[in-house]
Amino acid sequence: MYKYLRYGVYKHIVYPIALAFAFATGSASAQSFVFTAIPDEDETRLQERFDIVAEYLSEELDVDVRYVPVKSYAAAVSAFRNNQVQLAWFGAVSGVQARELVPGSQAIAQGVEDAEFRTYFIANEDTGLERSDSLPEELRGKTFTFGSKGSTSGRLIPDYHIREQFGESPDDVFSRVGYSGNHSRTMALVESGAYQVGAVNFASWVKDTDSGAVDTDRVRVIWKTPTFTNYQWTIRGDVDERFGDGFSDRVRQALLDMDDPDLLASFPREGFIPVANEDYDVIREMGRELDLID
Repeated sequence: MYKYLRYGVYKHIVYPIALAFAFATGSASAQSFVFTAIPDEDETRLQERFDIVAEYLSEELDVDVRYVPVKSYAAAVSAFRNNQVQLAWFGAVSGVQARELVPGSQAIAQGVEDAEFRTYFIANEDTGLERSDSLPEELRGKTFTFGSKGSTSGRLIPDYHIREQFGESPDDVFSRVGYSGNHSRTMALVESGAYQVGAVNFASWVKDTDSGAVDTDRVRVIWKTPTFTNYQWTIRGDVDERFGDGFSDRVRQALLDMDDPDLLASFPREGFIPVANEDYDVIREMGRELDLID
């Protein structure tokens, strides 16, 4: 298990009031079940993936289900808090943040791979860095990009391991530190050489290298973190009041029953399995130490 962090260097994230929704607040009908997802990849890919999820859930639940994109991790949490969405595909940190803000909310399903997730440290070919069993000392002085500031696999976990390995903050280890905003962008920045090293979630790396979206002659994995619990579907605790008794259980079962190969491949996940709030207790404590979670 991870030791809790003791570095109070990152201050509070302020959630934006203005959300990047395609509709005005409150315009969804009372019969619509609305969900969102953290924008951890290219927006077009996310739209394609979650439009299919919306169609699937509409058929399984016999209600109108809509996916609404947001522009940031913080916006996804705000939408959930404000009841603009009732369900969300969160990372570990954003899920804990959302559940802390909306009492009674529950983590209900995660991907098979999310129970033992990893972050990959990747490096541009020109660095000469090779795969290692630990973070190499040669990282010192390089340029480095995280993903989103609110990301678990793109920020919290790599931040922890950098501090664990070097005994210093990332700002002290690297010559320049950036935040790409999502995993797709991190891979592109490291591949181009705009940053020499970066941290991405392993599922995005596998998907993009398998599809040819990443040139593995230009960028390579140099280290893989130990496993941790990550992504999950989180549902508001008041959905049964709006959609009827047992609705949250029906949503959970629909997610667990999702078996369409193309849909699962778009995540990519083998399938979905049950998960509970307490599975993220360690992430909560780590997030509190970094002031990511109140």
